[in-house]
Amino acid sequence: MSPNPLVGAVVVRDGEIIGEGFHAELGGLHAERAALADAARRGEDVAGATIYVTLEPCAHQGRQPPCSDALIEADLARVVIASEDPTSKAAGKGPAQLRDAGIEVEFIVAAAEGAAARGSAPEGNATGPAAEVALAARLMNQPFRKYGRTGEPLVVLKTAMSLDGRTATPEGASPWISGEESRRLVHVWRGECDAIAVGIGTVLADDPLLTARLGEARQPVRVVFDSTARLPLDSQLLATLDEAPVTVVHGPEADPHRVEALLAAGAETIAVGGEEPADRVRPALVGLGRRGITSLLLEGGATLAGAFAAAGQIDEARIFVAPMLLGGPVPDVPVAALQGAPGEAETVGEDTLIRTRFKEW
Repeated sequence: MSPNPLVGAVVVRDGEIIGEGFHAELGGLHAERAALADAARRGEDVAGATIYVTLEPCAHQGRQPPCSDALIEADLARVVIASEDPTSKAAGKGPAQLRDAGIEVEFIVAAAEGAAARGSAPEGNATGPAAEVALAARLMNQPFRKYGRTGEPLVVLKTAMSLDGRTATPEGASPWISGEESRRLVHVWRGECDAIAVGIGTVLADDPLLTARLGEARQPVRVVFDSTARLPLDSQLLATLDEAPVTVVHGPEADPHRVEALLAAGAETIAVGGEEPADRVRPALVGLGRRGITSLLLEGGATLAGAFAAAGQIDEARIFVAPMLLGGPVPDVPVAALQGAPGEAETVGEDTLIRTRFKEW
């Protein structure tokens, strides 16, 4: 689906759904056209009906023609929109075209939440269930929304720790901390994101694959933050380039011959400046965004997580807490830097998963 958003639509007349659809694949029908096509298959006349959409209809030509044209041609009476499109090519253009054609347009906006609180959302002041719908519509498209606003990927930190806040034993060993169900969920997340990032320390210690190992899952780009370009040429990452690409983020201190060797092996590289690790995070995100990466799952290494936290570049955290003690008084997960946002907890097997959203786009 990436870089496209998740969008659904339903056509309603007299309180009854007469057509529904969603954007199923990149290049396929957009949700509005899919819903209109579904109504036609049912033999329903949509003239004068209302369509509810999770994202404002587009008015530009892309892989598909403008949705606003389809809605006008269908002679709909009303369009209700749950969230605005923040991209410059779309923002406000579709709704304006619909209004010019005499169609009533209504935005559902939760006044105290997200985009509305920033003053950038269209009109509306929904509360209760309508506000929940508007919030849900925005949250399911956070990568699309951040990328549309900044050109950078949404960053989600994933980590697992023991009850005493450790990700490894005092001796440095890294046993499985989270349970089997939690690890399976992580593979689902990998298949949903554009890229996974780890630090070179994790690669040197574990030689991971970082692929999504669930059936026919889409494979993410595997990103290694490696300031001196130490990624071994015989690593599993480079040995499996036919399964998923690898991008190495390195600093100016990297040996040019090492960088050339990585390129010759088939990896991509991004050179970033900055004295401290935290100073290099934002340039790396900009570089990844230029490569079309809209979502980044930050997986490996407390050092890398700490750099992202210090740079203020973590949008969401997903932390598994396992029912075990590894020993050692000092936590090595940068939890203190991630404070200040409410979290939601759920049980995953024997573990507790805490999700915290620090920014909404």
